[in-house]
Amino acid sequence: MPRSHASLPRLYVDFDLGEAMTATLSREHVVYLVTVLRRKEGDGVILFNGRDGAWACRLTDVSRKAVTVEAEARVADQTPPSYLWFGFAPLKVGRLDYLVQKATEMGAGIIQPVMTRFVQGGPPKPDKLFANIVEAAEQCEVLSVPRLESHVSLVDLVRDWTGFHGDRCLLFCDESALSGSPVGALQGLDPDRRVGVLIGPEGGFSDEERALLLAQPFVLPISLGPRILRADTAGVAALAVVQATIGDWR
Repeated sequence: MPRSHASLPRLYVDFDLGEAMTATLSREHVVYLVTVLRRKEGDGVILFNGRDGAWACRLTDVSRKAVTVEAEARVADQTPPSYLWFGFAPLKVGRLDYLVQKATEMGAGIIQPVMTRFVQGGPPKPDKLFANIVEAAEQCEVLSVPRLESHVSLVDLVRDWTGFHGDRCLLFCDESALSGSPVGALQGLDPDRRVGVLIGPEGGFSDEERALLLAQPFVLPISLGPRILRADTAGVAALAVVQATIGDWR
């Protein structure tokens, strides 16, 4: 996105964007623009929907009850979707929000909660997770918004992996593995093969879960080094090394 537009608020919308487009924003966006930001008629805003790129729009009718926008020009083309799958065992509120936001910023294309034996609490609320995805996308100029998949048990994930993901390699961040750099293992993968990253809960994977994962031909266990990392830190570290070694940072 051109930095000349960095000062404008960015909003994720669910309607189509294009030339001569006019639309009425949601109540949530009205409150944010009018009450929080004090925007007025004629002010600019950047809209994106994950499909049509980013568009500079003008507020044409502003009140505390409704805001109408009109598209002026596309300021960024739509970026291609990321095929990087990111699975994580849900964490406590706050750290869970952080993890989902960082996964969005780091280029995950598919985000999915995975329920394990030592997971903290029950399945997270999808609306809350998606709100965090959108917030990160808005703040960091992410145009390809990650797809949020419904939570799944680790057993079901492993059982159905090939059916849903084909030959995608599942990178299992194994805290019980011998310490070492994951770079060599990642560089040995087919550069055209899609990958997924799986992060466990704070209590780690159970012995049975670890054995289940290590028995799968599509699983590649990797170490994240000599230190024990908190789950949210491990997620960011794993995504960073994957993106730098075999991902879209190259």
